[in-house]
Amino acid sequence: MRRRQFLSSASLLAAAGAFPRVAGATKRNRDAELRAMLDRFFYSRLEDSPESATSLGLDTGERAHLRSKLGDTSRAGEARQFARARRELATLKTIPRNRLSETAQLDYDVVEYSLQRLIDGERYAYGASAGRYAPYVLSQLSGAYRDVPDFLAGQHRIADAADADAYLARVEAFPAAIEAETVRQREDAAKGVAAPDYILDTTLRQIAAVRDRAPEATGTAMDIAAKLKGANLPPDRAEAVAKLIGERVFPALDRQRTLLTELRAKATHDAGVWRLPDGEAYYAAASSAATTVDLTGDEIHRLGLQQVAEISGRIDAILKAQGMSQGSVGERLVELNKRPDQLFPNTDPGREALLESLRGQIVAITKRLPEQFAFIPKAPVEVRRVPEAIQAGSPGGYYQSASLDGTRPAIYFINLRDTFDRPKFGLATLSYHEAMPGHHLQIMSALESDDIPLIRRRGFYSGYSEGWALYSEQLADEMGMYEGDPLGQVGYLQSLLFRATRLVVDSGMHVKRWSREKATDYLIGITGIARGRSQGEIDRYTVWPGQACSYKIGHTVWAELRDEAKRKAGAQWDPKAFHIVLMKGAMPLTVLQKVARARMA
Repeated sequence: MRRRQFLSSASLLAAAGAFPRVAGATKRNRDAELRAMLDRFFYSRLEDSPESATSLGLDTGERAHLRSKLGDTSRAGEARQFARARRELATLKTIPRNRLSETAQLDYDVVEYSLQRLIDGERYAYGASAGRYAPYVLSQLSGAYRDVPDFLAGQHRIADAADADAYLARVEAFPAAIEAETVRQREDAAKGVAAPDYILDTTLRQIAAVRDRAPEATGTAMDIAAKLKGANLPPDRAEAVAKLIGERVFPALDRQRTLLTELRAKATHDAGVWRLPDGEAYYAAASSAATTVDLTGDEIHRLGLQQVAEISGRIDAILKAQGMSQGSVGERLVELNKRPDQLFPNTDPGREALLESLRGQIVAITKRLPEQFAFIPKAPVEVRRVPEAIQAGSPGGYYQSASLDGTRPAIYFINLRDTFDRPKFGLATLSYHEAMPGHHLQIMSALESDDIPLIRRRGFYSGYSEGWALYSEQLADEMGMYEGDPLGQVGYLQSLLFRATRLVVDSGMHVKRWSREKATDYLIGITGIARGRSQGEIDRYTVWPGQACSYKIGHTVWAELRDEAKRKAGAQWDPKAFHIVLMKGAMPLTVLQKVARARMA
């Protein structure tokens, strides 16, 4: 295994043994057959996902041709995904599940679940439903216009002339990706599917940030120029990229902007997907796909209201102990956010100081991780700000995993469009969520494991991964990371409150027909999060229905399973024995519950 492990305690060895060794030649043969099948699935998919090949560092050797390509963003490309999923599911079912070892049965169950979920999304002939549900082809968070430049800058390395030629080839493919999405959005608009007016406004601003500058001054042209210089290569390919942008990319963007301007002129202001074809069923499918549990919109709403009340009470007690007793919890959090001692200057030096504080937080908690974990990923994680060109529509923070070949580190991005949106008292919990012991530890522990099939190492289930990251925030608090820092603990609880509030506003917009303004005011009133950041969050939920629910629902499942395991273990409780379940890779929450309880037994 390519990872560090500290298997010293008897409980850990017992936990590892909860996944028994294969008994008998038949099961060994069936396991090997399944593993080979899943590897074929994985490498076949890479052919249709060149960006994933680059992200993982697998665009070399026999797959080097992928380094020059972009994925197919057309409706035909999506149709191929659905057709492949049907073929793969049929192939998977040729292996009798009951003849597999328990470990292989887990791989079987997780892949079967994923394939069936993907196939279920084919019924919705608009937006994207192959995995994450996104009803609008073009939005502030979706579209080649933003994704391709961000991908090239963040993940396409240039070490030699071949890498530079591949970069140039991808820029040549960029206009076709834009055009394919313009066609899809036009077709969807004919069905009555287009983003609300406020989403189109932000999308048009972001397209303008790319389009309304000289070709050589675009982020892509400057990116390749800097990479060529760093690799000691001549600048001629940067000139070629600028020429392509001016002659082919800009005209494609102009056509896309024209379409979006036309849609904006007749756009609705309604926020929810209830207004779309089969919108009620769409939201149920989207929330189920994100959380990997089945709850109705009304059930999600009630759960959110219950958790908002409970967490608000905990924050209220701490704020009163700090002499802050006037007004609602949300109003007091707003005042705390305004305090000068809680803000970094909204300048480049202030932003760099903020980034340095995040780096220090990661170092501090990493030293403590052996108390809770028997494994630490090898890949480093860097802290960077979200690129300015896309920060207007990007989330507040997000994680990008490292490549499998070790050539590119993992990155924890934080949106610093305004440092007022990131007060000091809430920063540590964001670091624990995005880096350690959150996304970085969970995702890279799976990616670095040779025991997990490649198709599952890359698997992502929002309820599992986002729930784990939120559970990691709770774990940091339980480890004492906020000792002597009550405002830091308020920041952690505000994060929990924020995620509970998401349950209310997401279901509120998409099921109960709340307006954007009602959802925003509720979010601010409950959490005290600055209006600029809150508005960005509500707009995110508009275009990714159900995804925001995965955090708190996933956290609830993780925390309940941990507490259940702790009760059953009694005096023999060892947190490392529980957390080692991460080494089995991401899985739907319904599968996690079965696996965790089997190990408890």
